[in-house]
Amino acid sequence: MNTARIVVLTIAIGAGGIAAYLASGSDNKPPSEPVAQLQTVDVLVAKSDIGLGQTLTPEDMQWQTWPASTASNTFIRRNERPDATTQVVGSIARAPFIAGEPIREPKLVKANGSGFMAAILPTGMRAISTEISPETGAGGFILPNDRVDVILSKREKNPDRNGSADIVNSEIILANVRVLAIDQAPKEKDGQNAVVGKTVTLELKPEQSETLARARQTGTLSLALRSIADLNAVDTRSEDQAPRRGDSVNVVRYGVPSSTTTQK
Repeated sequence: MNTARIVVLTIAIGAGGIAAYLASGSDNKPPSEPVAQLQTVDVLVAKSDIGLGQTLTPEDMQWQTWPASTASNTFIRRNERPDATTQVVGSIARAPFIAGEPIREPKLVKANGSGFMAAILPTGMRAISTEISPETGAGGFILPNDRVDVILSKREKNPDRNGSADIVNSEIILANVRVLAIDQAPKEKDGQNAVVGKTVTLELKPEQSETLARARQTGTLSLALRSIADLNAVDTRSEDQAPRRGDSVNVVRYGVPSSTTTQK
């Protein structure tokens, strides 16, 4: 046997011995601990964005796997309601959903043959409409679900002197009411799309509806857009605290507050 064959044979034997040693060493290692499995649950979510007042269809929803520990009890779960996609179809969204957001029953309402407005209107409330203009509707930036104050402005003759300027009195007749709908048409202004409505529909109590109906016959109505932080604010003014002639009224125009004092 020549020298080259002896060298190759020696290398092969050595490699085999090293492999056997490594294999025997790996067999002596302790077994690895099992990985804990994350508990999951299938939750019904919006497949795409769902707008306010949109009627849900099967194409708008899908099941998505969520960690069970983070799934709220208000979520619709597949193991509890496997036919939920069929049950929810036809419901109306009383609030918008974004894609991937879990579908929750409190944000849905069954129309049962009624129109959208009657379906989303809370029990005991009324929907009443009134005309507005860009000047009286916060420049077109009021949208459904916004909160507004309704201001009544009346022009009266000055009883003190003949020929003097008329007196304009303003007061807030309705505070922090919700906008249900607004007649909208896109309008291009300064390179941006503004929304201008001609008719606004407000969510009011029966007595507030009467107040608004009377006010429409006596003067000009303006809407003051309120902050989103005022969603749950409560109007605590009593009848004696309501703005009267000579009082100062805060009016918000295009997001800038100003103070107007009415005259006696």
